[in-house]
Amino acid sequence: MDNAANKIIRVAEGKHSTLSHLYIGGLFCCYLLEDKVRDHKVAGQTAIPPGNYGLSLNLGAGKNGTYAKRYPEFHEGMMEIVEIPNYRLVFIHTGNNHAHTRGCPLTGLYWVSINGDYEVRGSVVAYREAYPQLLAQIKAGNDRIIVENAIRQL
Repeated sequence: MDNAANKIIRVAEGKHSTLSHLYIGGLFCCYLLEDKVRDHKVAGQTAIPPGNYGLSLNLGAGKNGTYAKRYPEFHEGMMEIVEIPNYRLVFIHTGNNHAHTRGCPLTGLYWVSINGDYEVRGSVVAYREAYPQLLAQIKAGNDRIIVENAIRQL
């Protein structure tokens, strides 16, 4: 792996969910939970396709106002994955299960398997760790993230 790469590497798939590892600057940061990987997009229920995308801060959409109040010590905008064909407003944020994703990656410290699906736990703690690191990457000019499928059946 490129030592400076920001990557989402998908490692396992449940009935409706996909479990991933988030690497920031080449180092493992936390788990991510996404919707199921699909061959065709179902709005709000499909993981983003593999590829190389931009990272940016969105100051006007999503949960920006809520997160600015919840995380005033570091929030500078919603962490958005951009340049995804046929997708928009994809944010890295908190949550626990596929119903919370709406097509966005959710942060987690660890994962559990419940009824054939993955969920993440410790989402807020993981977000507090991941966001400042991603923000520093953007400010340093490393504003790309690579999404790879490496799904194994567990």
